[in-house]
Amino acid sequence: MDVVRRLLRLNLPPATAHPAVSAMRILSIIEATTVTGPAKNLLNFCRLLRSPEFCRDGVPQIEVSIVTFDRVAGNGDATANAFVAAARDAGITVDVITERFRFDRAVIKQLRDIVARRAPDVIQTHMIKSHFLVKLSGLGKHYPWLAYHHGYTSTDLKMQFYNQLNRWSLPSANLVIAVCGEFAKQLAASGVQKDRIRVRHNSVKPPRTISSDEQQTLRARLGIAGDERVVLAVGRLSREKGHADLIESIALLRTAEPDLKFRLLLVGDGPEQENLARAVTERKLASQVVFVGHVTDVAPFYAIADVLALPSHSEGSPNVLLEAMAAGLPVVATTVGGIPEIATSEVNALLVPAHDPSAFAEALRRALAELELARTLKSNAVARAAEFSPESHAQSLIQIYEQLINATGAQASGLHVPSLQPGKRGRLRSSQSDA
Repeated sequence: MDVVRRLLRLNLPPATAHPAVSAMRILSIIEATTVTGPAKNLLNFCRLLRSPEFCRDGVPQIEVSIVTFDRVAGNGDATANAFVAAARDAGITVDVITERFRFDRAVIKQLRDIVARRAPDVIQTHMIKSHFLVKLSGLGKHYPWLAYHHGYTSTDLKMQFYNQLNRWSLPSANLVIAVCGEFAKQLAASGVQKDRIRVRHNSVKPPRTISSDEQQTLRARLGIAGDERVVLAVGRLSREKGHADLIESIALLRTAEPDLKFRLLLVGDGPEQENLARAVTERKLASQVVFVGHVTDVAPFYAIADVLALPSHSEGSPNVLLEAMAAGLPVVATTVGGIPEIATSEVNALLVPAHDPSAFAEALRRALAELELARTLKSNAVARAAEFSPESHAQSLIQIYEQLINATGAQASGLHVPSLQPGKRGRLRSSQSDA
């Protein structure tokens, strides 16, 4: 059955005709308003695909367009969206679906129209809403569908309901990429066929160099004295990130090492900020804990820090862990999710159980006080982070796209399947295994 006939069965308009080109077309659907987490990874991937290694005769061999969502305010205007602005500034094609309220059924028609117009070779979804809409609209039956799974949270009843939607949607995807092995196990237990799951950790590129002047300016702005050490935590201030445990660890560290001068910088914002501020006041830590708020460029904070604290109760493949390791920053983290798949305790990080402020405080003490240990962790962390290069990650995804299109019979259905040969170096073998 040809593409037009399949679309008509869906009550979709026929796909816009495209000239014969060699590029594979990926339509990536994501709900994002800021450039963090999966949204940041997607934009970096799109930029990388325009580099010479992934072009032939100067033409990109993969074309990624993005579909995202924006809520219409009471005055009829869509809200400001930093993610859309960043994507368009980078020259990436973005279609914005406007919605009047949560679960607005008009979204489905808009999505169908966009898919028909873009005529993708692969539909790629990134989070709960996009998974749900591709299944509900029927698009997942008519296009090769690749879904990313970034894990489940259960912070409140609303999120628990959304997680159930995810469990309904994901088993229908042709392939699901889990960002760590632990999530792959959860997917298999929730009904996704094992042979449809692939594990791909996030990637990281070396951070930009931060000058001494820029570091000194930042320290001065934050009121950090020259002899004060810096403990850095980066992430959304939500319960599963474990910041309450971290504050307890800081209190224990101050008691155990009263002569150790240090500050804790909490970079990020979120629903737990008020509770965390209250905990800081109750423990009389106001002079040692700084709520920095949301930051677009975290690189200067990595540069002034002495240790990264990652006290999460759940994680997938945390960008902050990879970024800190690439920056040569000693890391203290919990043994949850994909963290132990990336970092090895006593080799390139210090790992302790989650929900254990005492163990976390002792690990922080060691990272700050044992200088030889800190130097070893730094050098080993940089070497480990280099194994998660954006180039090898992109090559791995290209192979998955090709396998997906071939496995779903795209050639027989009239979809274009190019023979990709990005650059003279050929494909790079990925260090990240399938589930």
